[in-house]
Amino acid sequence: MEKILFLAYTQDDGLLPKAALETLNAAIDLASKLQAPLSLGLIGDNVQAAADAIAGCGAQEFFAVEGPDFASSRYASDAAAAEALARRAGATLVLAPSVSRFARSLPGAALRLDGRIETHVCALDPGGDSLSIQRWYYRQRMIATLTRSQRPWFLLIDPGVFKPWEGQQGQATVDKVTVALPENARRTRFVGFEAPAADAQTIRPEAELLFVAGAGWTKKQADGQPHVKEAEKLIHDFITKAKASLGSSKSLVDQTCEGGEVISLLSHLNQVGQTGATPRHPKGLATCCHGEEPHTVGWRFINERRAVNLDGSCGWAIGKADVLYVADAFQVMAKVNELLGD
Repeated sequence: MEKILFLAYTQDDGLLPKAALETLNAAIDLASKLQAPLSLGLIGDNVQAAADAIAGCGAQEFFAVEGPDFASSRYASDAAAAEALARRAGATLVLAPSVSRFARSLPGAALRLDGRIETHVCALDPGGDSLSIQRWYYRQRMIATLTRSQRPWFLLIDPGVFKPWEGQQGQATVDKVTVALPENARRTRFVGFEAPAADAQTIRPEAELLFVAGAGWTKKQADGQPHVKEAEKLIHDFITKAKASLGSSKSLVDQTCEGGEVISLLSHLNQVGQTGATPRHPKGLATCCHGEEPHTVGWRFINERRAVNLDGSCGWAIGKADVLYVADAFQVMAKVNELLGD
C-alpha cells in the first residue's frame, strides 16, 4: 500500500501559500482514491499556526521540521528537512507544490532516498493500486503520461491545476522531527528582501487580470508615425490602476535587441506563449497582437479571454477569444484609464 506525504513550507505570516493548499487538495483526493494513509510534513520557523489551519483535512499524522534554520529558502537545510520528513513518515509518494524552493531542494532529497522525482505535474490518475501522472513538455505543446515502480516518488504539482483546500481549522498535534545541520550547511544566509517599487512591478501571478501587449503598439499608427512613449504610458497606467499582470508577445520583447524604440516595461520575463510563460489568471486581455498559435498557446489556462485588434479577421476572431473588440487599442485603453480614474 502507498503512503502519501504532503510537503509544504510556511510563509512569513506562519501560514501556507496558495500553491501549497492546492497541492494539499490533490493529496487528499489521491489518498481517498488509493485508500492510502495521508501524512503532512511542514517546514518553517514555527509551523503550529499552519498545522492548525489545515487540521480538518483528514491527515493521520502531522510532522514538522522547524526552527530559525528552516525559516528561509536554502538548499542544504530544505533538502535535509524533506529527507528527514519522508523517512519519518515512511512515505512512498511525496507531493509538494512546484515552487522555486522545492524545485531546488527536492531533487537532492529524492537522490538521498534513492527515489525518483517528476516536476511540473499537471494531473494525477490513480487506477486501482497504481498511479499515473501527466506533465507537459516543450512549453505546453506535448503531454506525457508517466508511471514508476521506484519509491519514494516525489511529485511537484504545478500551481493552478487544483483548487485550493478549504476546510475547518482545529488543534493539530505535531510530531517534531529533529534535523541537526552541520556548520557547512549554514554557509548560505538570508539577509532580507529587496523588492521593486509597487509601480515598477509588472509580473503579478496572483492578479485577476493578465494584460498582454503585442507588437502593434510600436508600429506606425493612423498618422503614419509610431507612438511608443504614448503606448508605454497607456500600458503602465492601466496595469498600475487595475493591479494587472503584464505579458507580451515574443515579437515585442525581441525588439529590445533590434535597435528600435521599445517599451521599457517589458523583458523576456513577460513573454507569454510557446516559448514563454503559461499563466493561469482568471481573465486575460490581449491588445495589438494577432492571436496566432505560438502566442495563444500560453493562454490555454486563462478562463476568460478578450482581445482588442483593428483586424477583424485576426487569429482571435476564429474562436481563440471569447470577445474580440475591433477597435484602436490606443483609444480603447485611453478611455479605460479615464474610467478607472486615480
